[in-house]
Amino acid sequence: MLKNFELLCSTSGRVILGLYFFGPGALLKITNMEGTSASMAEQGMVFISFFLILTILIQLFGGIAVIVGYQVKPVAFVLAGLTLVINVVMHDFWNVPDQTQNFVKNMGIFAGLLVLAGLGAGGWSLDSKLAKSN
Repeated sequence: MLKNFELLCSTSGRVILGLYFFGPGALLKITNMEGTSASMAEQGMVFISFFLILTILIQLFGGIAVIVGYQVKPVAFVLAGLTLVINVVMHDFWNVPDQTQNFVKNMGIFAGLLVLAGLGAGGWSLDSKLAKSN
């Protein structure tokens, strides 16, 4: 029973993190590229089109990989790095005090991604299935 609880918790947490990057991360940027570009410009970003498309690709495919549990350790590590960079650039609460909540929230997501990068996808994942078949 404890094993099933651990599997349920690790899988649920992994899927929710993946959905965060797939939905509000990638899809929201895709459907509001103009608004996202404007926000990036307000923060002084350069090469906005390049970084926006790169971010969308990482969040879209990274989110899907995390959801299904494929190559979770390296993908979660890349998403953690992306989250940290976005956090420092876009949620600079030291310059814009109303960004404090977003900054702290993203640090929580960053921490969850580091745990995922360290521990892996868990038993209910493609990574686990592929490891058993080898």
